Amino acid sequence: MRVVFMGTPAFAVASLDALVQAGHEVAAVYCQPDKPVGRGMKLAYPPVKEYALLHGLPVYQPVKLRDGVVAEQLKTIAPQSICVVAYGRILPPDILTIPPLGCINVHGSLLPKFRGAAPIQWAVLNGEVESGVTTMYMAEGLDTGDMILKRSVAVAPDMTAGQLHDALMGVGGALLVETLALLEQGTAPREVQDEQQATYAPMLDKSLCAIDWQWTAEQVVNRVRGLDPWPLATMVLKDTVLKVTGARVGGNSSGTPGSVHFEGSTLQVVAGDGRCVVIERVQA
Repeated sequence: MRVVFMGTPAFAVASLDALVQAGHEVAAVYCQPDKPVGRGMKLAYPPVKEYALLHGLPVYQPVKLRDGVVAEQLKTIAPQSICVVAYGRILPPDILTIPPLGCINVHGSLLPKFRGAAPIQWAVLNGEVESGVTTMYMAEGLDTGDMILKRSVAVAPDMTAGQLHDALMGVGGALLVETLALLEQGTAPREVQDEQQATYAPMLDKSLCAIDWQWTAEQVVNRVRGLDPWPLATMVLKDTVLKVTGARVGGNSSGTPGSVHFEGSTLQVVAGDGRCVVIERVQA
């Protein structure tokens, strides 16, 4: 199938690679503009651009989508489908209607739960025991389109958001290839999302980092897991802010929430439900 791919971060690379390996004709790749990174603020390519250039795929990095320029480009390219994976922008109506087989999105949750920018992280933050990937026909709303296929993945009690991200990345690529095969055959299912079940997963920021020791021990551990690898949960110990990169639920305690004590060499903090949180790893 002749496709256009739209995606930006590492999560999207697995889906682009799956299309290439499956023999689809990737006529063009669209990603966000290069951004300055690091102390030197040097411009860096998005991961999808790096992959595309390595494989000789034409790359476009428009600043705007709603001025009609991209729509005219896409009409000239004439893809049968546009595949979108973590592109970072909502496609306007004049683009959504171009490909005859539709614009297909790979989303890192079991929709309609966790629509939005950070579905993987919020699944862990909320203590979900199951996550997954959904492919859907794109609509004008944010992750509101009709669903095509789903694949679930178990979330282990000690799994971080980064680990779940890596697990779902490969699942998303395989599911996209399967979805395109069904589209070509004209047998792709279409399921309307239940709006009553919809939840939202907003972008993460550092306002989420500080641990509140009035939370239950499980909520604290979920915060540590869900904010790993970024922006990382934080605690204060003797007026020093520490990033917590590993924690687990410990036993019961009679101390007040936030009180710190040691069991041998193990640092423990009492949570709001009377159980301890065992702090396994921190960094300044």
